[in-house]
Amino acid sequence: MSQLLVFGVDGPQTAEKVFGLADELNRQQLLELADAAWVERDADGKVKLHQSVNLTAAGAGYGAASGALWGTLIGLLFLNPLAGALVGAGVGAGSGAVAGTLTDVGIRDDLIKEIGESLQPGRAAVFFLARNATVDRVVEAIRPYNPTVLQTNLTRDSEQDLIRQLQAATPASGNAPSGV
Repeated sequence: MSQLLVFGVDGPQTAEKVFGLADELNRQQLLELADAAWVERDADGKVKLHQSVNLTAAGAGYGAASGALWGTLIGLLFLNPLAGALVGAGVGAGSGAVAGTLTDVGIRDDLIKEIGESLQPGRAAVFFLARNATVDRVVEAIRPYNPTVLQTNLTRDSEQDLIRQLQAATPASGNAPSGV
């Protein structure tokens, strides 16, 4: 079962750093992410959502490629494969973009927005949906950013243990790690 972890941080810059750190931990196979996102609430109270995968762009790209292929094949039937490819790519990109916009995989957008609206202006939250993690190494890497556990789907005991680990004394330097 995947674990959902939502950490509150002091602002968008910190959220971007933690988000990038998670990507680095993922590359090092210390954190296996199914999805990740971060949300910020600006000084005006507006909520801005940032996701790891732009499904609209991905859908448009896939739709354009498959539409061009099908358009070329259909165009061959009418002895005009170039026109078929162009029309097929356009129609495919449009339908792929619509499908990408309507698709919601991983962390639910409404949950991200709901938590974003509960943040104080100027603050941010980072969301991780992890399949697997080397918990002690991940906690050690994230701890310098002083995250607050906002929500998890962990058991009560596991959540309390995570909070205790994050609140443990940070290294003497007090600086966030540059890599991991």
